[in-house]
Amino acid sequence: MDNFVQIFTAGNSGIITWLFMFAVAFAGGVVASVSPCSLAMLPLMIGYVGGCSKETPYRTFVQLCCFILGTAIVFTVIGVICAVTGSVFASVFGGYFTLIMASILLIIGLKIIGILDFEIPVIIKSMPQNNTSSLFVYPLLLGVAFALAGTPCSTPILAGIMVFAAMGKNLLAAVIMLFLFAVGQGLILIVAGMFTSGLKNIKKFACYTDGLMKISGVLLILVSLYLFYKVFSPLI
Repeated sequence: MDNFVQIFTAGNSGIITWLFMFAVAFAGGVVASVSPCSLAMLPLMIGYVGGCSKETPYRTFVQLCCFILGTAIVFTVIGVICAVTGSVFASVFGGYFTLIMASILLIIGLKIIGILDFEIPVIIKSMPQNNTSSLFVYPLLLGVAFALAGTPCSTPILAGIMVFAAMGKNLLAAVIMLFLFAVGQGLILIVAGMFTSGLKNIKKFACYTDGLMKISGVLLILVSLYLFYKVFSPLI
């Protein structure tokens, strides 16, 4: 409840800031889902979750929603962890915590724009086999596995949002940010699954998303530099 009050009693500028962060989290999920390497997996994921020709549109829609719910559960838990650990580390390390977060943002930004090239470790190396026709449970568990496995394109953006969630130190805000990221990431999956003809139009958009990824990387770098400036400006 206190976290809810913090958001809506932060004044007009504070509320606008939170709403902007929520919009950025949702947009980050959308950009991650339509990036070139994510789109390459999209037809496979639609068929794997339940979008095969033998499935009715209703079953396909329900299974895709359960899949997104599975990813949202994982990201929501991540949001809680980020907020709690952010509060703990900020109280213990003070300004050093900001420096650590700024450094992480800088590294993520440099990776997104292609200056740094390194592998981000994942928990699950491969998706589980689809040996069931479950309408609810299997797609949900598949969503959990997908969220834990991540993809080369979505992980850097997700990591950046996790850093902001940790720096915000607000439990509710962190949960909302990571939940909106999951919804944004799954929105394209539902659209493509329900309207397969629209998949071609989404793929046409992929040529623009590479540029959007680069822009998001530049923004992360600028934010990290601003945080460095805030920490060191009193010493100048």
